[in-house]
Amino acid sequence: MSIYQELQLNQAGSKALIRNSKDSREKRRHLLIYVFKVFLTLAFCMAFVTAYTKIFGEDNSVAGVVVLLTVMVFRSADLGIKASHGMGVIVILFAVLAVGPRLTHMVPAGWAFLLDFVFLLLLLTLGCHNIIMANHATWVLGYLLLQGNDVSGHAYFMRVLALALGALLTALVFYRNHREITYKRGLRDLLGEFALSSARTKWQLRMALGISSGMFFAQLLHLPRVMWAGFAMMSIIQPFRKDLLDRFKYRFPGNAIGCVLFFGLCAVLPESFYGCIGMLGGVGVGFSATYLWQTVFNSFGALAMAKGMFGMTGSVALRLANNLFGVVYGLVFDFVFEKVCCAAERISRGTESADAA
Repeated sequence: MSIYQELQLNQAGSKALIRNSKDSREKRRHLLIYVFKVFLTLAFCMAFVTAYTKIFGEDNSVAGVVVLLTVMVFRSADLGIKASHGMGVIVILFAVLAVGPRLTHMVPAGWAFLLDFVFLLLLLTLGCHNIIMANHATWVLGYLLLQGNDVSGHAYFMRVLALALGALLTALVFYRNHREITYKRGLRDLLGEFALSSARTKWQLRMALGISSGMFFAQLLHLPRVMWAGFAMMSIIQPFRKDLLDRFKYRFPGNAIGCVLFFGLCAVLPESFYGCIGMLGGVGVGFSATYLWQTVFNSFGALAMAKGMFGMTGSVALRLANNLFGVVYGLVFDFVFEKVCCAAERISRGTESADAA
């Protein structure tokens, strides 16, 4: 395997390669390439977001993060449809990211719940046809990030420009990397395959309704940083039951460990080094192959950003409260949704049998 091919592996793939090395020399080689890949990725991410921040303003650094995610994901992932149609879908999805989060801040909570459901369902339907690729994580995460870091006025105008540029960059990268893949399916087929009898459609409805309703109830409880609860629900409501239970088991403990480590680092480091803790979290995520430790290190960046608004104790308390609410609500909602679907199917089968008789 060439160095370039090794650089394309994810954390689990790189660690498997290191673990299965034939001798110590080969192991050192794979380890050095892995470390180089993590720091190269981190350096690129920092440079990209910094450039976006300088161009579009401090308030829109989050737009840089969203665009960075889509560019990196769609280098290797496709949308399961013709590449030319995929470019159009990417533009539509970025339009949703530009309009949806802002619009939900302009209406009462009830209307925001309805809009969240519609926009999330659109992102999931168009952006995650092949659920194995988990494209939904990118689009839903981007939506929640933008909603949780809302702007208005001139800053919003700059955000629209930032996302428009992001749509162009992502579409070009997507087309360059996937133009030679042949698909008969197009956008019309993608929409036509949306059906209540489909397991994929049921999961898309479950996730869209679960996140939108969960954030609605979190707002009624006056929980600040509701997007953290949205992240937890997005993480919990998985297509497959085993993944859901595994993430339920590790999500809150991972955040609790992250909060303890963050608190400890802030206690021993000078205040001038606090900004580096978020970067340390990014490095940790790069070296983490398991969901638990990815959750631990992801909390560093979130807490570092929230500390300036809520203080140390407030940011830790909110992180834990939102994640506890998100994982519990996500599990309960998934259970109730599944029961309702099963009941509806039994009624439908009973009606069909009666009609046949």
